[in-house]
Amino acid sequence: MKLGQATIKDIAKELNVSSSTVSRALKDYPGISDETKRKVKELAEKLNYRPNAIALSLRKSRSYTIGVIIPEVVHFFFSTVISGIEEVAYSRGYNVILSQTNEKIGREKSSIETMLSNQIDGFMVSYSKETENFDHFTRLLDQGFPIIFFDRSTDIPNAINIMVDDYKGAFDAVSHLIEQGYQKIVHLAGPKNLKISKERERGYRDALKNYGMEIQEEYIVECPVGSDEESKEITTNLLTTLPEKPDAFFANNDMAAVGAMAAAKSLGFKIPEQIGIVGFSNWQFCSMVDPSLSSVSQPGFRMGARATDMLLDIIEKKLDPQKITEPITLDTQLLIRNSSLRIKS
Repeated sequence: MKLGQATIKDIAKELNVSSSTVSRALKDYPGISDETKRKVKELAEKLNYRPNAIALSLRKSRSYTIGVIIPEVVHFFFSTVISGIEEVAYSRGYNVILSQTNEKIGREKSSIETMLSNQIDGFMVSYSKETENFDHFTRLLDQGFPIIFFDRSTDIPNAINIMVDDYKGAFDAVSHLIEQGYQKIVHLAGPKNLKISKERERGYRDALKNYGMEIQEEYIVECPVGSDEESKEITTNLLTTLPEKPDAFFANNDMAAVGAMAAAKSLGFKIPEQIGIVGFSNWQFCSMVDPSLSSVSQPGFRMGARATDMLLDIIEKKLDPQKITEPITLDTQLLIRNSSLRIKS
């Protein structure tokens, strides 16, 4: 017999006991002597016996595996979410299958099909930038399949959404820039179809209104890719062509903020004396760039952990998804660093 291929029958034959005795001994059932349990477990360890996961899932109508679909693994925020997901999932006896879409709806749909073929028990999803039609999720929800959307929320009826307070995060960031004396604040916005982008733009607009400042539509510029290269090009264009040059940038994400910083530096502007910059997400590099980047911190680990606990409670019938009627919103925190701190107390 090869190691790793042992079965309950093999252990039973070796010890000259019944298969049911071995099964009960492995599960510490009463009625089995301590000596028998010891012999069974020692032999099981020696033979590297492992329960058949597929057979176990068929018996219990559960695979103890959940699927997680995210736009990209390299994004610092999503990596912290994954850490929270895995921490809770493994502590509750579940495995995690992870797939990234690279912001492509085709990959999103194929990931769903692949995971379903592996008999996963439920999904956690942050959908792609290309996703505007949600029929592939709606069909699953209509069949009672457990799905939780995180970060990027959806208006699908009966969907469960866990997100951060993007509106408040943006409002706080822009309010901070205004309080530092900046007057012409550009918003480097995210893709228009994402609710997080809409909420951050809404926070930007309301902060300006709150301080009695005029909203200039030419100061709201979409950065659909969200890369530093894209932002650098856009920022360079704004600083060289607008008749009233901006003196601050609130970016939808940290990479766009870094691109704005690079553009301002290349044109000879001093940060934060002449131009202030605030990003969103608080990537690790924010404290490493020069000057250090102010950013809105998102509780990624907490989001992942909370979403996983809820999904597993739904799978295990401890939580009725129909009773969750409102989105779950987690607080953000503005971390002020040198890129926007013009007035020092």
